[in-house]
Amino acid sequence: MIKPYINVPLDKLGKYLSFIRKEELNLEIYFGSIKFDSLKKKDIIKLKNRLDYNPQLTLHAPFMDLSPGAVDPRVRELTIQRFSHVLDFAEILQPKVVVFHSGYEKWKYDGRVDIWLKGCLKTWIPLNKKASDLGVKIAIENIFEDEPSNLKLLIEEINSKNFGLCFDTGHFHLFSKMLLSDWLDIIKLYIIELHLHDNLRIKDLHLAIGEGSFDFRTLFRKLQGKNLIYTIEAHSKEGVIKSMERLRGYLK
Repeated sequence: MIKPYINVPLDKLGKYLSFIRKEELNLEIYFGSIKFDSLKKKDIIKLKNRLDYNPQLTLHAPFMDLSPGAVDPRVRELTIQRFSHVLDFAEILQPKVVVFHSGYEKWKYDGRVDIWLKGCLKTWIPLNKKASDLGVKIAIENIFEDEPSNLKLLIEEINSKNFGLCFDTGHFHLFSKMLLSDWLDIIKLYIIELHLHDNLRIKDLHLAIGEGSFDFRTLFRKLQGKNLIYTIEAHSKEGVIKSMERLRGYLK
């Protein structure tokens, strides 16, 4: 039976650590922006020691105000510094994957995917080399995309087995103008991780699987047979428990 990962912010880890240890959960640890600069190597070593039941890990990088495809070189430089720092943490924690947001907003770029892509290549080529040397994969997550052609183009331009996509069900459900089956037909080859949460297409509520209106049945049918990381992103303990139960039902 596939054992999912549970997304948990670093600053909430202590609150749920007894539950996490009891269930021996695999984790995706999210590093938020506000306290990121205060983290030192000793803090990451301490974190690894706290996870003494030896879970499998992924990491989720900071994303607020960051822009991997930025036109402004200073913004892109700061983004690269932040992302590179996360990979320094990955060297200690040894996750399977580090998830990063795509940073593409069609209105901000006036639909000019080429402008976004030009900045992205300057960001991701060196970072993917660093991640690959560490034995860690990079997964780019859909956020505001209403269709996935920019993500497909980025993956094809990077052209690395170490560089793939994280398909986020909640973000797709909010923003997509395409049918789920059509979206997956375009990018399923590149998906290495799933972020699993639900909503009612009004707000990014991060509900448990099945508590909103996302079509999980089609998702798992279309991706059947792929070797994926399944990450639950419900934002409550109760939602995590429900999601784990329902995920077992879909994957049995």
